Amino acid sequence: MAAFDTTRTTYGSTGLFGRFGDLFAAATGAFAAWNDARVTRNALNGLSDRELADIGMCRGDIDGVATGKTVI
Repeated sequence: MAAFDTTRTTYGSTGLFGRFGDLFAAATGAFAAWNDARVTRNALNGLSDRELADIGMCRGDIDGVATGKTVI
């Protein structure tokens, strides 16, 4: 006699609560990235033009560096 297992496991399917968790994690990550950019931008804006020149930057570079789109 043969027996068939008809139950299936759904790996990777997170369900409704998992999707809410993923959404919360994504929102938390976006907030953390925004806050890191804000703190970096404020710190660099606090430097004088001479101090910025010493690290190879000008005022126009601050937004790019804060968001990670420009690397010094």
